Amino acid sequence: MQTNSWLLPDGIDELLPEQAAELEALRRRLLDTCAGWGYRLVVPPFLEYLDSLLTGTGKDLEHQTFQLTDQLSGRQLGIRADITPQAARIDAHQLQQQGPTRLCYIGSVLRTRPDGFSASRSPLQIGAELYGHAGIESDAEILRLMMETLRIAGLEEVFLDLGHVGIYRALAEQAGLDAAQEAALFEALQRKAHPEITELVAGFGLSPEYEQMFNALADLNGGREVLARARRELAAAPATVAAAIDYLDALGEELASCLPRVPVHYDLAELRAYHYQTGVVFAAFVAGQGNEVARGGRYDQIGEKFGRARPATGFSADLKALMALGRREHAQAPGAVLAPALRDAALEQQIAGLRAAGRVVIRELPGQVLDYAEAGISERLEKTQQGWECHPVGGRAGQ
Repeated sequence: MQTNSWLLPDGIDELLPEQAAELEALRRRLLDTCAGWGYRLVVPPFLEYLDSLLTGTGKDLEHQTFQLTDQLSGRQLGIRADITPQAARIDAHQLQQQGPTRLCYIGSVLRTRPDGFSASRSPLQIGAELYGHAGIESDAEILRLMMETLRIAGLEEVFLDLGHVGIYRALAEQAGLDAAQEAALFEALQRKAHPEITELVAGFGLSPEYEQMFNALADLNGGREVLARARRELAAAPATVAAAIDYLDALGEELASCLPRVPVHYDLAELRAYHYQTGVVFAAFVAGQGNEVARGGRYDQIGEKFGRARPATGFSADLKALMALGRREHAQAPGAVLAPALRDAALEQQIAGLRAAGRVVIRELPGQVLDYAEAGISERLEKTQQGWECHPVGGRAGQ
């Protein structure tokens, strides 16, 4: 049976020359922007020992990570599904700075299942992380950098979704939910499945106060006014819940000042990366797309497993998705210059000068048949009395 050997696995893609050139131009702009904000580039490895790669992430990444056995050591390796834990390892173990550390990264990740609007299993993840500061200011800085990233990528009408995983975590702990109950309710809350939530909570044998609060949690979403309603609905909750609501309120006030044109939606049942994040979580959405285009949050405890617990907040996005969604003006680059297959010192000097000036120069190959339009050639170097000069071309060059 003959197979189509050119087919790629589901969720695995490739970029052709024009797409790759556009992606590279966007990559450079975004990394330059991160550098201008003080975020230094790191390049973690594509695979690591599995225990290091999954440290501090709970089950959130384990099922998304391809695993294999190292033929040298016999230990389990993992192909990274997220670069964030690697950046945390670099901050905690390699750099060990005393003050705040700002890192950025870009690299391919591989996931066992599709993720995001493009159904890709091979995103090109770009992100930034800020270590060593716990507070609204660092979360706001990361959010501002995320929004600047989306602006440069050409995304329009972006709105933010804010939540805080500490609210559900504190309620579940204080209510005495076991692991199975917590997981079942977690799944129902993610789907906003109200009848299922009511049925689950009724079966847990909770006090009336906690039964009411868990049922209310799924409906605590909307504009900033939802925070006042949350204070009333969750008044019987532990003090940590009130502190989390206050944090979201203060962060919203900060965002209203620094990102006044960005709509902010609050969702207190938003539990994205619940076992990974420790505080505020956020995501950016655009009209017409059901999945987020960028996401992030606070994950203060992950560095502890690497020997140094530090406050941490960050965001990430798929650069290929941003490129596909964004609207950017593309400057028309000049076509390539064709140089004849001759050995001439003056010709070589002219070619070097053109390339130094940013022009593309393609050397002619003996015996070739070349379509100028197909090769993107607009000019040809020809020898005149004044020396080698560029002249317009058209059509097809023969042998």
